[in-house]
Amino acid sequence: MKKFLLAVLVFGAGYATTVYLDNAPGRGATIPAASAPAAAAPNRPIADAFEHRASDVQVHGTGVVRKILRDDDEGSRHQRFIVQLDAGHTVLIAHNIDLAPRVAALREGDTVTFYGEYEWNPKGGVIHWTHRDPAGRHVDGWIEHDGRRYQ
Repeated sequence: MKKFLLAVLVFGAGYATTVYLDNAPGRGATIPAASAPAAAAPNRPIADAFEHRASDVQVHGTGVVRKILRDDDEGSRHQRFIVQLDAGHTVLIAHNIDLAPRVAALREGDTVTFYGEYEWNPKGGVIHWTHRDPAGRHVDGWIEHDGRRYQ
């Protein structure tokens, strides 16, 4: 657990430094990244993770549901749907419905916001851990749809 927390802290510090340097005065930025509008590039960490074939990356994103798939009923049950992000990139959301409520009345064309763990694959990646961890060992995730949070 200590190694995991250390790795998260090191990754977070590196990411924060990169964001700061990319937005430092003289590099075209007019406001600090922390006060920039959230909509400016909310899905950039997902695109970066895909480009670098990274996995186990905690991400926050927003996109439009492009396809609703059948539930995965093998092992833990997962509600599955494909979300298209702002730059056209798509990811599969695998939402564990044994640990969290199903996202109600979800339809293609709906917008969802999510927080979970990204896992790379050649099709665009998968977002999972969009729920609370009953053991308390993993960061809690969630999905927001139609004004309601599912976790």
